Amino acid sequence: MKLAAIESSGLVASVAILSDGVLLAEYSVDYKKTHSQTLLPMFEEIVQMTETDPKSLDAIAISAGPGSFTGLRIGSATAKGLGLALDIPLVEVPTLQAMAYQAYGFAGLVCPMMDARRGQVYTGLYGFDKEGFPTEVVSQQVCGCEEMIARINEAGERVLLMGEGSDVYRQKIEEGLSVPFAFAPPHMARQRAGAVASLGAGLFAQGKVISSDQHAPVYLRLSQAERELKEKQAAAGQQSGNGS
Repeated sequence: MKLAAIESSGLVASVAILSDGVLLAEYSVDYKKTHSQTLLPMFEEIVQMTETDPKSLDAIAISAGPGSFTGLRIGSATAKGLGLALDIPLVEVPTLQAMAYQAYGFAGLVCPMMDARRGQVYTGLYGFDKEGFPTEVVSQQVCGCEEMIARINEAGERVLLMGEGSDVYRQKIEEGLSVPFAFAPPHMARQRAGAVASLGAGLFAQGKVISSDQHAPVYLRLSQAERELKEKQAAAGQQSGNGS
């Protein structure tokens, strides 16, 4: 089984190819480039470097969200385009679960945090089952950092934190946590397509695939433009009510 993976949910752009349990290639960039500039060239590069015929791919694993609206849309469009062109299915991989999978074997809980702005984070809390598969202890959600800190303290176990959100709110985390904790080292701290590929391979084996036209990113909340429109509509309705 051979699949390609795409990760674009945050600041990192990352692509990978996994073949029969071997990670043939992974290309990640976290540097001032838009995903629309990087994903396809990176994919083409690893295809050439590994002499992979794209037609030999069985599926495209896509980091499905939550995360950046723009990043998820670009990744989704790229995955859908490849799936359609190659006539292969997509595998939707939850972004936070894939991040947690990078801490395979950790003796405790894993808390990925992505900065959702406005004092919030995309986050969840994960443990590992007997096979090392990351399972939800607290389901993926968007919430205030303080709320997640309280959830971690309630869980009462050692925790590993990762993601740019844990950097943004590091001081609050250090001051608020009452359980033993650590921050992931750089090679585990951000999203990676290799983790999306590894988790995607397991989902593919379970038959959890969809067609290109069925895929839609998981945002968890409205975009900024949608929120602003909703606020304007609410304000207009309130003014109309006051004037009547």
